[in-house]
Amino acid sequence: MAVDPTRADLARFLDEDPGGPIVMLNLLRFAPEGRASYAEYTRRARQILHKYGAELVYAGDGATPLVAEEGQAWDAVLLVRYPSREAFIRMVEDPEYQQITEFRTQALSEAVLQPTTPWPTRSA
Repeated sequence: MAVDPTRADLARFLDEDPGGPIVMLNLLRFAPEGRASYAEYTRRARQILHKYGAELVYAGDGATPLVAEEGQAWDAVLLVRYPSREAFIRMVEDPEYQQITEFRTQALSEAVLQPTTPWPTRSA
């Protein structure tokens, strides 16, 4: 199962850039004993996120889905806001970040990274 984006994934991600900030939805399924490794990854990643203007908006454990097909339950959900797709790419290419990705890769058996763009807001 997919855990890490490929170079082709990252290139497409940049090609489809509408501009502006994104919120990355992370759906995570942990490998056996993976939570400890993921906790180490997040501990180390916080400084790097800050360096690129990103922030963890939400992190929580998944519960039994209310509405979902079989196999769509996730162990954890994270929302991370990045100032741009470019900032995300710079972060994942950073040598300091590359040194900690093994903790994330080892921790997960499956993941979804879904970039989202904010809907326009209307003033009353």
